[in-house]
Amino acid sequence: MPPRSPLPERHGLAAAWLCTPERDRPGFPKPTWPNMSAWLEDRLAESVNVAEFLADGRFVYGDGAPVAGADRYRPTTFVWFHRDLADEPVVPGPLHLVYRDERIVVIDKPPFLSSIPRGRHVVQSVVVRLRAQLELPELSPLHRLDRVTSGLLVLATERRWRGAYQTLFQRGEVKKVYRALAPIRPDLELPVIVRNHLRTRPGHWQGEVVPGAPVNAESLIELEDAHGPAGRYRLTPRTGRTHQLRLHMLGLGIPIIDDPLYPVVQGVEVFDFRRPLQLLASELAFTDPIDGGAHRFESVRRLPLTAEDAGTD
Repeated sequence: MPPRSPLPERHGLAAAWLCTPERDRPGFPKPTWPNMSAWLEDRLAESVNVAEFLADGRFVYGDGAPVAGADRYRPTTFVWFHRDLADEPVVPGPLHLVYRDERIVVIDKPPFLSSIPRGRHVVQSVVVRLRAQLELPELSPLHRLDRVTSGLLVLATERRWRGAYQTLFQRGEVKKVYRALAPIRPDLELPVIVRNHLRTRPGHWQGEVVPGAPVNAESLIELEDAHGPAGRYRLTPRTGRTHQLRLHMLGLGIPIIDDPLYPVVQGVEVFDFRRPLQLLASELAFTDPIDGGAHRFESVRRLPLTAEDAGTD
């Protein structure tokens, strides 16, 4: 692990770091870089304008002193810097603060907002927004919520609290209830429990059912009421596989309305916020592992989710 960064967070993100290799590390050739500039060019030329960063003093050593391009190469030396971030369209829609105490924060996430900084969604993520807004630099989510899914997300305020609360989610001790809008099938007997084996593969957008494999995903599906030609469904996952509810609804012949991936991958631009997925993480309940208190939270959003929920006209 690197030592403490000499640079403060920027946009809620910690500085990136590199470490020069040991001069006489067994099995590796001795470094041949004449200076720090040559090493940085070798490592970062494809992603960073090294000469510009050096001129602006944007590379620093562990004591905060700027790296000069002519500095003699130093083995086993940490260098810190902040990368430039690509411009990101602002993800619309309110980010509701549902609950906050010393240990956890619960928010009601709008559709299209990523939970964590990833890929093309860095500043426009729950973690980066809230670290800055709440002045909680160690804030991090305790469970997954897809970017296109709306609703409740629980985060730990500091690293020291993560383990206790994450264990609840890993053991299935957090009761989660989702609501979804989907077609009605008059011939489908409900409620029904769907049990099968789901998997995702690297490089594939969609997950899939693996027939005959041991069960690793289970969901209770109930129809609550009708909304025009569609139905409002109550979905209770008993496991937490990727895209579990979306795949289980698809398998019943009632795919969730405005799903960009199921039954087929839609050609929707990543920054098209007009048609939110009709899936809402609507309820969460658990016993606090620290003080034993009972927690129950409910989303302020209701189905059907509209462009207004995403903050668009």
